[in-house]
Amino acid sequence: MFIALLRYLRWIFSDFDRPLALITCLLLGCGLITLYSASLEMPGKVQDQLRNIGLAFAVVWAVSRLSPQTLMRAAVPIYTIGLALIIAVALFGLVRKGGRRWINIGIVVQPSEIMKIAMPLMLAWYFQKREGLTRIWDYCLAIILVVIPVALIARQPDLGTALLVFSAGIYVIFFAGLSWTIVLTVLGVALFCISILLGFGGGMCDSDSSWLFLHDYQKHRICMLLDPSSDPLGKGFHTIQSVIAIGSGGPFGKGWLKGTQTHLEFIPEKHTDFIFAVFAEEFGLLGNIILLGLFTAWMFRGLAISLSAATLFERLLAGAITLVSFTYAFVNIAMVSGLLPVVGVPLPLFSYGGTSMVTQGLGLGILMSIARNRRLVQT
Repeated sequence: MFIALLRYLRWIFSDFDRPLALITCLLLGCGLITLYSASLEMPGKVQDQLRNIGLAFAVVWAVSRLSPQTLMRAAVPIYTIGLALIIAVALFGLVRKGGRRWINIGIVVQPSEIMKIAMPLMLAWYFQKREGLTRIWDYCLAIILVVIPVALIARQPDLGTALLVFSAGIYVIFFAGLSWTIVLTVLGVALFCISILLGFGGGMCDSDSSWLFLHDYQKHRICMLLDPSSDPLGKGFHTIQSVIAIGSGGPFGKGWLKGTQTHLEFIPEKHTDFIFAVFAEEFGLLGNIILLGLFTAWMFRGLAISLSAATLFERLLAGAITLVSFTYAFVNIAMVSGLLPVVGVPLPLFSYGGTSMVTQGLGLGILMSIARNRRLVQT
């Protein structure tokens, strides 16, 4: 029976890209070890996460069996449904924690999560249809396809998710051949705005000042990034405690299950958004280097799949999904380290949560589908 089980598992994994699957399993293993430590005072979290991983694996397997042609045919319907649900949220969505981000369609869903996959799918389909005929107006239309859902998501308000959906679209547009002149101009403007913020942040963060297009809580998050000590027991608490935990880990960490910041309840949201602080405290600088190496290896493997893909649609889709996942990791780690404002972005394959795990599984399944199709074309 054991041999039969091994054969069955071998058949299941036979179509997977093995290097990507191995890196993913290593990240999941590190995540489960860290979650066990982070949730000692919250029994059942590891079991729930194992269930989430099982569900995500089922999604990976199912999506990996789909051909890229099937994914391309589904691009427009998925984008249209996602956009319609986001509009529905704006009209009569559910309000929770001060934001209108959910809608009840028999089950409560957050449509912005759909756009994380729908956006690169739609734009990859669009540029596939325009292959060889792309003009400046085509890029303008693509940007409109990005801006509409991003603006609606930001209005919910959910600026963190809006920026990630925006980045998913921009990655596809960049890979489709957007001019470096435009890219560098946008980066220059962004750096200029950041320098202005750093130079005049003190006056701009006064309680009686208001920022155009931003809510008060978003302004406070940015101001806490500039000076978390201005409200150490309030809005700056998250950043201060997570940075203390990371620094106290030292070169080799305090050891598994021995993190004082973790188990004395100083790290907020330690099993979700701030799980990296738990890992850094217990495994130290060496563990952080290994973890960053795994995420980097995951990114390079995804980009390798993109470069060897058979069609433009597959190349754009694989490249965008890879960089979006890496962006998630970068933003989360930078946020926990005090380098970016606190936003609700989980650490991929680490943070506790069913929605984020299934979303990652969907993206991973698409990468596996593209890698599988490449092997079929070569044979």
